[in-house]
Amino acid sequence: MNFKELKSKKWFSIATNMYVLVLTVFAIWMIFFDTNSLLIHNELQDQIKKLKEQKEFLKKEIAKDKIIIEKLSNPIELEKFAREQYYLKKKNEEIYLIEYEDSLKTKKND
Repeated sequence: MNFKELKSKKWFSIATNMYVLVLTVFAIWMIFFDTNSLLIHNELQDQIKKLKEQKEFLKKEIAKDKIIIEKLSNPIELEKFAREQYYLKKKNEEIYLIEYEDSLKTKKND
């Protein structure tokens, strides 16, 4: 096929049209090379999605912490928390930690 036959094809005349060439170059530039390219836009959308999920998780944690803070404003609850979490005790008091066999992490020899 020589150049004259190729030039007479309809798709060749459309593909070599100046407007189509400029539009194609512009589209490729915007999709791949621009600072606001489609690829970067997709990465940023993924980051936004992750940050929104993290925000929701942290809101739930804040709500839980607020409930705990409200509980700990009561002196009886504060004492209970200190005894359970930090094994604190009053004077002349002894603490015994009871560990059940099934709660211990033991290495079984088979």
